[in-house]
Amino acid sequence: MNAPTPSVPASGIASSVGASVIFGTIFMIPPHLLPLDPEQILGYRIVAMVAFLAAFFCVARMWDQAAALVGRLRATPHLVGVLVLDAALLGLQLWLFGWAPQSGHGLDLSLGYLILPLVMVVVSVVVYREKLSRRRIAAVLCAAAGVTAAVVLAGGLRWPTLLVALGLPLYFVSRRAFALDSAAAQLLELTAMLPFSVLVLTVKPSLDTVIHRPRLIAGLVLLGLLSAAGFALYLTASRVLPFSLFGVLGYVEPVLLVLVSLTFLGEPWQPADSFVYLPICAGLVLLALEPTAGESGAPKHPAPRFDSACA
Repeated sequence: MNAPTPSVPASGIASSVGASVIFGTIFMIPPHLLPLDPEQILGYRIVAMVAFLAAFFCVARMWDQAAALVGRLRATPHLVGVLVLDAALLGLQLWLFGWAPQSGHGLDLSLGYLILPLVMVVVSVVVYREKLSRRRIAAVLCAAAGVTAAVVLAGGLRWPTLLVALGLPLYFVSRRAFALDSAAAQLLELTAMLPFSVLVLTVKPSLDTVIHRPRLIAGLVLLGLLSAAGFALYLTASRVLPFSLFGVLGYVEPVLLVLVSLTFLGEPWQPADSFVYLPICAGLVLLALEPTAGESGAPKHPAPRFDSACA
């Protein structure tokens, strides 16, 4: 299991940390979007993300990539089903992110994000045959100790926790395996969700409410912009980093959320929190000591592909 510590792309680490900072910011937005419910927020969020990504494609002149992917989907129709499945997996996570805090399942969601990186490390070893360095093994063991404490304190696992911990790894594995891990694929995934947005915003009309409340307009625009940027960075990191490192770096987000809660929201530090977050922080420190490469590159152990063509 032990292997020499490989250098990793600094750009991939920066992308992962940047995405964590953005998602930590996004987590504070939904409470300010009342009286919109989670489904309405998701509907507007999808529309805004598609709009911002389309604008980015125009500015960056990347529509040729989208056209190439559409051509590939036409040549291999079964990939359309894969892309729709990926869109459903992503949409479920987006909905859960908004639903859990408003329905009393915020702790279950948080626990899912604590377990998620460990699941991704397991996937990296079992599916991608990645070899973990001694330092990375130590980081995983530290994180595992903190997660174990969190599960015990939470009294076990509930379905929102499992949806996060198992659903996102499946999403990333599918994207890599079918070579659908591009920005163009992300745009098509979100476009595939637009019928859901139309349905929700038709069944639960709220346009009049939004139009007459500038606060809601600003919040939804900010949510869409940050979501598009956050997922772009997150998916970039998922492409260029070894899966194990990509997974463990997921602990940056919950640690940032704790810091925000302590410094800006005035929440007290409970003694039990030490058993959860101090080991996780120790693991992140160990990861910070790993060497990085100056330029991005492909993961040392690339994912197995079911289709050799790339988007």
